[in-house]
Amino acid sequence: MTTKEERFNQAMNDIYFEAKEIGYTATRFFQMIHEHGGLNAAKILINSPKASAGYDKLWDMKRLDLSVEALVYENSEWHSLFTPDELEKCRNRLIEYKYLPKK
Repeated sequence: MTTKEERFNQAMNDIYFEAKEIGYTATRFFQMIHEHGGLNAAKILINSPKASAGYDKLWDMKRLDLSVEALVYENSEWHSLFTPDELEKCRNRLIEYKYLPKK
């Protein structure tokens, strides 16, 4: 049986490969997952004062649904892995970029 953190790590890999299928290879994101683990990589990105270059690229491609912020905010399974402040940061960043999060 896998832990929630292991499942989240897989979900982070899944959004990397899904983005790659549509023509965006997020090399730095992939490196972060494997260097820090999916959960810590997500926390680094979420707590950054500004959106990453990868987030901006996904926005340009109209695919913010593949962002870490959408992955975390839109799936309540992951909410217990993050603080209320981190969830709010996800929501705010998505809204700032005119993406209406599904929740």
